[in-house]
Amino acid sequence: MTLDSRIRSATSADIPEILRVIRDLATYEKAPEQAVATDTDLQAVLFPDHGHPSTFCHIGEIDGKVAGIALWFLSFSTWTGKQGIWLEDLFVDPQQRGTGLGKALLASLAQVCVERGLTRLEWCVLNWNTPSIEFYDALGALPQDDWTTYRLDGDALAKVGGARA
Repeated sequence: MTLDSRIRSATSADIPEILRVIRDLATYEKAPEQAVATDTDLQAVLFPDHGHPSTFCHIGEIDGKVAGIALWFLSFSTWTGKQGIWLEDLFVDPQQRGTGLGKALLASLAQVCVERGLTRLEWCVLNWNTPSIEFYDALGALPQDDWTTYRLDGDALAKVGGARA
């Protein structure tokens, strides 16, 4: 796989910078208090002591410094019988936007899909995030308006998870 020279796979040493970017993203998305992930949490999913990682991260660098991330995991389509990539977070530092780094990060994930025969690259974007929506539209990505994302978390998750029939 030939990647943009600014894109590389994350290493364990990148975890503090990945956390910084995650917190910057949470602030941008107006929910900084929800970014509670720790170094230990990321170490466990990205670089586990045993077994295979469940989550992956591509790092975007400019002038040797982390300027963006694409944090992702494998998904599965029962209809195609193939895996895909779910892009959990894509974020480029505001001062580095317009450099092509975001497009390079997405292109690196598209390359993974093509090379591995994965059928989809999917993600969510907040409805108010017009700059990102315009960026995705310009790439040819299509919104999936027929679906609504649901989430169980917090007390609701505990209630449903603790319920016994």
